Amino acid sequence: MIENLAFDDGVAKRFDWFYASGDIVRRRNTVLDALGAAPGERIIDVGCGPGFYVTEIADSVGAAGRVTGVDRSVHMIAAAGRRIGDRRHVTLIEGKATSLPVEDGSHDAAISVQVFEYMEDVGAALSEMYRILRPGGRLVLWDVDWSTVSWHSEDPERMGRVLAAWDDHLVDPVLPRTLARSMERAGFVDVAVEGHAFLNTDAGPDAYSAGIIGFIRDFVPGHREVTDAEAEAWKLELLELSESGNYFFACTQFCFSAIRR
Repeated sequence: MIENLAFDDGVAKRFDWFYASGDIVRRRNTVLDALGAAPGERIIDVGCGPGFYVTEIADSVGAAGRVTGVDRSVHMIAAAGRRIGDRRHVTLIEGKATSLPVEDGSHDAAISVQVFEYMEDVGAALSEMYRILRPGGRLVLWDVDWSTVSWHSEDPERMGRVLAAWDDHLVDPVLPRTLARSMERAGFVDVAVEGHAFLNTDAGPDAYSAGIIGFIRDFVPGHREVTDAEAEAWKLELLELSESGNYFFACTQFCFSAIRR
């Protein structure tokens, strides 16, 4: 059985730092460009997390628009609530992607960033996205193909086991391979996908990989026979490689866009 990360208050606080890093800001800008939010639009963020996207979209649509953020974690909703401040045209709802608590055809656009790879029933979630969008409404999804990760280690066997153990926190670590077809089956048209490479040659504060090292280190002990001592040694080696100038990380992430027929 898949054991996902616990998206509790501690994870919400770590996301605050992670989402402010250079690579994640670049990713957020790419998603927002693909979304193309316009003044007065009604937009929903499914799996809104700590509210970074919700806040920026709210500023784009202005007071005449409406933004809805949905997340299954009450801790993430609380974090998002602190971030949006006094933006009264934002509504935050605790809920699931497979049963969105909003009306049919009520939104002009929807986004979901690195959320679908955690879902047991991708088809049901896409059907919900289709239901809540108006005809001609836009959908933007972003997920990672974790099999594309290339991460240097002087102990490649341990690296392989750690990454395999990390896959256990997801339902589908290679979701982008099949997502476009799933979107088409749900009724979406004009489905398009773009790949975006993330390359880090150090584990500095702006690096995507630096942000996930801590999450991986905390998750993998007990999975695929990885011990706590091995997870700590894995983390320390990466920090040492970064200090010595021998660090290398790369992965490919994918941005999907489509239209509701």
